[in-house]
Amino acid sequence: MTATAMMDATPAETVVSLLAREIEDGSVVATGVASPLVILAIAVARATHAPGLTYLACVGSLDPELPELYPSSEDLRYLDGRSAEVSIADLFDHARRGRVDTVFFGAAEVDPAGRTNMTASGSLEKPRTKFPGVAGAATLRQWVRNPVLLVPRQSRRNLVPQVQVATTRDPSRPVRLLSDLGTYELGGPRGARLLSRHPWATVEGIAERTGFEFSAPDALPVTSLPDARTVSAIRALDPRNLRDALVGG
Repeated sequence: MTATAMMDATPAETVVSLLAREIEDGSVVATGVASPLVILAIAVARATHAPGLTYLACVGSLDPELPELYPSSEDLRYLDGRSAEVSIADLFDHARRGRVDTVFFGAAEVDPAGRTNMTASGSLEKPRTKFPGVAGAATLRQWVRNPVLLVPRQSRRNLVPQVQVATTRDPSRPVRLLSDLGTYELGGPRGARLLSRHPWATVEGIAERTGFEFSAPDALPVTSLPDARTVSAIRALDPRNLRDALVGG
């Protein structure tokens, strides 16, 4: 039986649902800093279709409790209920050995080749603005089985023809980009492609907020709204509605 979609689901709830669907039951998923939206998606996946996932949290905990979303992904309450402590070195060792399945990567800029910029505007030699930095994303992205890019407020300023500084790249395979307007595939042999649009977005509106050329099928799929069980889990895990401030639409 197909679950009934919640027609009052918000853009933020739809994006969280899409993130959660990227996580398979039994998979290993890790988060870095500045990832509250992703942590909410992991908690939702655990509460719905993926109770057997393994979560490596950036505060250094393995499978912490996720009773509710906190504003910072480095909140030490994400240590509560952990089954073990995990160092950053442990995380990279697991990823290098192919033991981490899914990681979501944010970016200040993304281009149609799937390169991201989290380093600076301008150039490395003469940066105009310094962004949060690469942390371990440059190598981690190439080691995980399912890297996913996330831009929750897309615009021509963050989806650009070419990143000013390439922080991460992975020319060996295409990558999926989730935004508040749709889902893209970047870096593939056919160039940037729009795979689906969210119900509140049009192709024309998406093009106005995309700084690079992309193709789209004539019968472009529309993203499914989350079902009642998923929306219920999102609202229970984020009772302060922090999610709406993190997603455009």
